[in-house]
This record gives sequence, C-alpha cells and structure tokens, in this order.
Amino acid sequence: MTSIATAATDSPSGTAAQALIAPHGGVLVDLRLAAEQRQAAVAAVDHVVECSDRNACDVELLMVGGFSPLLGFMHQEDYLSVVEHFRTTSGLLFGLPIVMDTDREEISVGQRLLLTYRGQQLAVLTVESKWEPDKAREALGCYGTTSLEHPAVKMIATERGRYYLGGAIEGLELPGRPFPCKTPAEVRASLPAGEDVVAFQCRNPIHRAHYELFTRALHATNVSKAGVVLVHPTCGPTQDDDIAGEVRFQTYERLAEEVANPRIRWAYLPYSMHMAGPREALQHMIIRKNYGCTHFIIGRDMAGCKSSISGSDFYGPYQAQDFARDQATELGMETVPSLNLVYTEEEGYVTAEHAEARGLHIKKLSGTQFRQMLRSGEEIPEWFAFRSVVEVLRAS
Repeated sequence: MTSIATAATDSPSGTAAQALIAPHGGVLVDLRLAAEQRQAAVAAVDHVVECSDRNACDVELLMVGGFSPLLGFMHQEDYLSVVEHFRTTSGLLFGLPIVMDTDREEISVGQRLLLTYRGQQLAVLTVESKWEPDKAREALGCYGTTSLEHPAVKMIATERGRYYLGGAIEGLELPGRPFPCKTPAEVRASLPAGEDVVAFQCRNPIHRAHYELFTRALHATNVSKAGVVLVHPTCGPTQDDDIAGEVRFQTYERLAEEVANPRIRWAYLPYSMHMAGPREALQHMIIRKNYGCTHFIIGRDMAGCKSSISGSDFYGPYQAQDFARDQATELGMETVPSLNLVYTEEEGYVTAEHAEARGLHIKKLSGTQFRQMLRSGEEIPEWFAFRSVVEVLRAS
C-alpha cells in the first residue's frame, strides 16, 4: 500500500517559503477543501466518528501542514516503521506515529468517515488501512517502556481504541479553540527572511528563567545576529496535573504584552503531548521545521516524565538532547542546548558553572513552593516569576 508520506524533495513550497527553511520532506501541505467542495465530501460519508481531544489535535495538524509531508493518518506499514525505526517506509524521519483510533468493528477499508468534534465537522477520512496494533510493541518502541506508570503508555492502553485507521484526510473546518493557533503558513509569513528562527517549546507558564534561557539563545554562536525566537507552547492535552491550556494561553498573552520584545514571535500549537522524551524531541523539531524554525532549544530532560508510583525518571537528563542532536543534521536544523541558569544575589541569572566558580549566592524556589505561595497569596519574588503571569494564575 502506498505510503501516506509524500516523497521527499529539496524545494520548499510557495514563493514566500523561498527564503525560509524548507518544510519537512520539502512540501508544506494544506489538506483543507475549498468551501464549494465541502458539501459533496460530507454527502458521501459512510460513518460519523467523534474525535477525542487528542484526535482533534492530530487532525488539525494534518490539515494545516504541521505534520507535513503527511497527507493523512499513517498506514500500517508507516506506523510499524516509525515505531521500530522512527522513520516512515520512505525513509523520512518521524518521532511518533500519527494514527486514528476506533473501537468500531463495522468500519472497513474503502469507507469514508466524517470526523466530528464537539459539534463541528472537522474532516473526511478515507480508510485505506485498518489493523489491530500490538500496543506493547508500540509502547516499547516509542516510549522505551511498557509500564502503565508512563502516561503515554497508559494513554495508548486505556484511551485509544482497539483498531488504528490510516488514510487520506480532506479538511473541512479547524477545531474551535479558546486560543488562536496560527497555521504553519501564517507563522512562516511573520518570520524574517534569511534569518535564523529559534524554536522554544514549553507546556507550562513561562517564568524568568525560561525567558532568560530563550532570549540568551539568540546570542548562541550558531544563530544569526538578526535571528528571532518563536515561543511556541503546546496548548493541547498534556499531563493530568498540568495547568489548563486556556490559562496557559492567557499567561503567554499577558507576558508578550509585558516584555514587548521585537525579537520574539508568539504562536500556539494544538499538539497532544506524549511525554516521550527522545522521540518527542524529534517530533517537536519536525513540527517546528514545518513552522519555519531553523534551530530548536533542547532542554534538560525535555518531554520527560516520572513513574506515577516510584517517581523515578523514565529518561536520562540528556537523552533527549543527544537523540535530537544526532538527527538534526539530517533534518537540516541545528540544536541550541539549554543553559543551566541559576539566579544569584550578586549577578542575577548566570550559568550554574559560573556561579560555582565565583562562589556566588544562589537563590532557589521550587515549583511546589511556588504553587503554595500562589495559593496562600504570598508575595512571589520577581526574579522567579513575571508579575503578569502571577496575576493570571491567581485569577484562574
């Protein structure tokens, strides 16, 4: 069966893309139908399938080209290849498989499905592949463990349906969200031509240390002098105890107003986190390449997670950094290692190595302490958190 991934090319799509990095595989796809084509597409469907929150994120990223060059959900052959080798059958790098799941026995190959979400008609999926996956094999390949203590292993075992579906997507309507998610084409149109674009991924509110981290990345030796940083938080489902996407969005909007930094671009990504460590770091790099980024900041223990029972880490602190760096050349991107910054009484934010060498006095505030101070109404030091961010969190 033909791979959903299009053949890789060397040329970017569209005139506006000529001065920017080429999309993954060379083609920035847009799977949305013209308005006059939508009624006919919906009239020919065999079944209606309601998307989960995670499904809706995947459908949106497929439609707008965030998963370029995919033309739909992966077939079984590509799924297996990505699970085992983090590549599609055409050899194209992909960190995690993109599949639609269902428990419905009556769905069969050749049928057309109307994918709905909270009263909206998102897309039509032509079923070209249906199979019952080996979820233990998927878990081990993608997450390095079969333990249900890993949030993504638990997700594929208990939330995803019995069958996976692959096939082409025809987009009808983007999901309505409380925060605007610019498409890759829209983000690319806002980026400076011929300059480096450093992507910063996060899934939590941004504090002072984060801001120092991604603004200092602009001064890295491998970043052009007029480069910009794209702060591109994921606002889809994450871990159960994470702050809601709508609240996170409000913190980012307020912070953007407060800092008014012309070298920062802000956009929001409708992506469902898997907490897959190394594999997720690769997935994030591919997505950000499609949004026009040339560089990617890899933090310590990026997209890592802990056992829900023992609290032990599933990945080493630099495992994601090493894995992403090893794939960066093939992607045509560069990584910017995350600086280990600490706040000192004498010099403000400096690297931990600098603070230790000079015997500076380091000030610390843990996440647990921060949350306790938020709840109790205590004054939170401005060296730790921006006042605008604290105001939003206290009001939520």
